[in-house]
Amino acid sequence: MRRVEFIQHPACPPWRASSIEDGLCLRPATRGEPRKLSRTGRVSAFTLIELLIVVGIMGVLLVLMAPAFTSMKSGTDVTSAAYTIKGVLDTARTYAKANNTYVWVGFVEENVNNPTSPNQDQPPAGRLIMSTVASRDGTMLYTGNLSSAVTLDPTRLIQVGKLSKIENLHLKTFSAPASTPPPDTFDARPAVASTASKIGDDATTAPPNPSLTFYYPVGGSQQYQFQKVVQFSPRGEAVVTNSNYTMATVSEVGVQPTHGITLDNTNPVAIQFTGLGGNVKIYRK
Repeated sequence: MRRVEFIQHPACPPWRASSIEDGLCLRPATRGEPRKLSRTGRVSAFTLIELLIVVGIMGVLLVLMAPAFTSMKSGTDVTSAAYTIKGVLDTARTYAKANNTYVWVGFVEENVNNPTSPNQDQPPAGRLIMSTVASRDGTMLYTGNLSSAVTLDPTRLIQVGKLSKIENLHLKTFSAPASTPPPDTFDARPAVASTASKIGDDATTAPPNPSLTFYYPVGGSQQYQFQKVVQFSPRGEAVVTNSNYTMATVSEVGVQPTHGITLDNTNPVAIQFTGLGGNVKIYRK
């Protein structure tokens, strides 16, 4: 007489294990015979080919979506950078009015591929540095007509706040916007009178030389030289310093994101500020 062994199917509830008579969850098993599905449960699984197909589809989707994620991150980064610049300009204006003095915000750029800062590597692109200084005695420290370059006397300056550094950002001189109203977008923002009222990457005209110059740290080792400067008066008036000291209705700081020192032209941002009120507004594409 053949010996019969009863085994429990994985899908069989534990309380059915002692029931042999109903034959639903227990069945005879012989050597080499594969297990069959019981009537109480079903066993399913992916085959290797199905898994490979799913993994392949996911890989293709990731490749297709990667540029979109890169663009989104770049857009987010440049927006954050623009608000950082706006915050520096707003702080400078508030300080000038609160302390009845003149305040200057300087911009300089260096090569972001070199982790050492300051550095003189070329091209100077990818790391934006800002410094804010103020007049100790409340005076302008120079005559209005800049017929030659003027270095602000470091003994009459004080540092306002900390040095600000923004990675993967480039100063950019943008062309004149379209005149189509309303002026609420990058392409239809208020027009700036000339490049003399802009801060960007045009070394000769945005702003023009000669111009004001100051250094960081004030009265120290002159690690950074700032010649692209925004000045705020005790009344909160804002102007980009230039040879004619022109009070412009609107001035502009242009920036664009970078990947290292490679420029990204897809997310330009213009930070504009009014001459009389010094109010700052950001325009993005």
